Amino acid sequence: MTQQIPERIPGGGMDLSHLAARAQSPRGEAAGGGGPQGGAPGGGGQVVDVPSVVLDVTDQTFEQVAQLSTVVPIVVDLWAEWCQPCKTLGPILERVTRESGGRVVLAKVDVDANPGLAQAFQAQSIPTVVAIVGGRPVPLFQGALPEPQVREFFDRLIELAEQQGVAGRVSAPDLDGAPEAPAEPEIPPAHLAAVEAAERGDYATAISEYEAVLAKAPADAEARAALVQLRLLHRLEGLSAEEIRAGAAAAPSDVDAQMRVADLDVSGGHVEDAFLRLLELFEANREDADRARIRERLLELFEVVGVADPRVIAARGRLANLLY
Repeated sequence: MTQQIPERIPGGGMDLSHLAARAQSPRGEAAGGGGPQGGAPGGGGQVVDVPSVVLDVTDQTFEQVAQLSTVVPIVVDLWAEWCQPCKTLGPILERVTRESGGRVVLAKVDVDANPGLAQAFQAQSIPTVVAIVGGRPVPLFQGALPEPQVREFFDRLIELAEQQGVAGRVSAPDLDGAPEAPAEPEIPPAHLAAVEAAERGDYATAISEYEAVLAKAPADAEARAALVQLRLLHRLEGLSAEEIRAGAAAAPSDVDAQMRVADLDVSGGHVEDAFLRLLELFEANREDADRARIRERLLELFEVVGVADPRVIAARGRLANLLY
């Protein structure tokens, strides 16, 4: 699922050349004297102090943060509170950013609260992750990826930035090795083996560990939520979006092929498309065993998205009507 990083988005992508021009003014100052301080454009060897390497960015504050892209690459995480894959990917992006030694800044954009940025970056699904290098956008990936692949994208992005003369660093309190940041919530001891397996990309082991946790504590909601997300990632592991969609198009009645596309759509934020596909497949199928499998997958995807999500409530209602 690794994608080649182009130097900029092809025709139709967001044009940030005006940001590059403004950022390359003396001392990288924004109009009116705001923005990060730190000196010459190009970023080679430059160090800029920032309050954090992980920043919440809005439609109003984006240009100020984007000026840092002449010093270090800015990774932009387009997410939403209701998006379960976003909640899987977000901590990975934050961890990899903090371990980058100040060579990357992460800008988090809540697309519901900031529709201007969502439209500007043409985010067709979430999570969507792009970068800004020298004021210009660089597409990275969509959907939740395992940590090893995220690290690969960061490494290649840093190499691309250095080739373009963006080779500075930022200094922030939350960088690894800097003064200790507030402690993250403690991982329950029973979950530790599963979390460690998930962080190294070993989804099969993580799934097995969480299943063991739930066998002993069936009411552990945190373990259940993690389990359904890991099962989704595991089912998609090693497959490209192109081959999944091609397989489904070639076999419209193949239950497994259609369920893989539904998994892919949920991972990319196309929740309604996923639910509609499976509901129509359920309605058209007359085999009890296949209908049971489709229903089970729907129920699991409901948990991935969140049972209180309005789209889940609507899809659950339609499923109930089809059952009875």
